[in-house]
Amino acid sequence: MFDTDGPVAEEIAGLWWFLLVLGTIVFVAFAMALAVAVRRGRASDEGREPSSRSLRRWVIGGGAVLPAVVLVLVLVVTVASMRALPADAPTEALRVEVVGHRWWYEIRYPDHGVVTANELHLPVDRPIELALSSDDVIHSFWVPALGGKLDMLPDRTNTLILQADEVGEHRTSCAEFCGLQHARMRLLTIVETDGDFDNWVAANRASAEEPGDPAAARGQDVYFDAGCASCHTVRGTQSVGTEGPDLTHLASRRTLGAVTLELTNDNLRAWIADPHTFKSGIEMPATELTDEEMDALLAYLDGLR
Repeated sequence: MFDTDGPVAEEIAGLWWFLLVLGTIVFVAFAMALAVAVRRGRASDEGREPSSRSLRRWVIGGGAVLPAVVLVLVLVVTVASMRALPADAPTEALRVEVVGHRWWYEIRYPDHGVVTANELHLPVDRPIELALSSDDVIHSFWVPALGGKLDMLPDRTNTLILQADEVGEHRTSCAEFCGLQHARMRLLTIVETDGDFDNWVAANRASAEEPGDPAAARGQDVYFDAGCASCHTVRGTQSVGTEGPDLTHLASRRTLGAVTLELTNDNLRAWIADPHTFKSGIEMPATELTDEEMDALLAYLDGLR
């Protein structure tokens, strides 16, 4: 949150630094006043009582006026920061729908016909309108370097507007305790140039290609026989499940299990065999496949790019 990469995050970080400095000043002032009170208390023990006028000055000034000034100052600066944050998305904003699941993120680009999971691709220097919701319990979306934190609720959609000023990657986690694997509900945000983003959209808009070799074709049969299609979608096929992440372009992603594992052949094999080894409590069951079936399934999934 201190290495900001967007105007929204910069505004929030500026407010945080202001509150930290002001809080430090108030703490130091209180410590000094306490030291004075202790010294005067010792003087009182020696028979030198403070005057009633002095006591009233400390009570009124330190107990009422000073706190009121500090609170009004905090209110003014906080409201100014809130007013500086965008409330409505400009016409050129990219709309992205992010749905929280236990425990992964579904990401939709409704204007582009793209659906993916756990990787949020954003073009640099363009306002982003994030429509945040949940499919089950309360989650919370927060990419500290880009903007504020906002809850993802099952009964309504919250809107968060932000912008990234530099190309780069940001990793973050759900910011609201949502169950057993809350700590492993992670998100990879990839900020890229307009050209790279357009290329990514074009590649992910397309339906899955038909298997190009016998092993992959055999793997597609295993995919359906094992029941994967009941939970996952592979566009261009009869696999239209909605319980799990869209797998149409699985092999183009970098991670598995909401950024729990790097996407490698070995990790994918272990994940399919028993995902609960890595993420206990998720809805995906362990899969009993022979070595031949597993090899064929991996060949099919590797072709989903």
